[in-house]
Amino acid sequence: MATLFTKIINGEIPSYKVAETDDFLAFLDINPNSKGHTLCIPKKEVDRIFDLDEATYTSLMQFSRRVALAIEKAIPCERVGMSVIGLEVPHVHVHLIPLHTMENARFTYKEKLEPEEFKAIANKIASYL
Repeated sequence: MATLFTKIINGEIPSYKVAETDDFLAFLDINPNSKGHTLCIPKKEVDRIFDLDEATYTSLMQFSRRVALAIEKAIPCERVGMSVIGLEVPHVHVHLIPLHTMENARFTYKEKLEPEEFKAIANKIASYL
């Protein structure tokens, strides 16, 4: 059965896309720790990050870096944190989280955003890619 993220890749579930290549997709987390919280995923469905082949792993990190640099330009923050947990969805995903305090990194507080805010944030980040 396809994961939630594979359904997003296939367009079966809508998302706020930030960046896309033939192999990777970046989109806003719909339950963000802070404004601009973005997920970077390989289009190839793999459950665990260290099960990716080395080339895909390295390319995912390069793609995530490009997106993180765009987030830093688009979203005022102290820095962009990166986290790979992978328990919520069995499909490799890198969290890129604009950090203002350590609370943003703890997944305990969630921002509430309207669809128009998500669209504006996604467009702003994309404009720096």
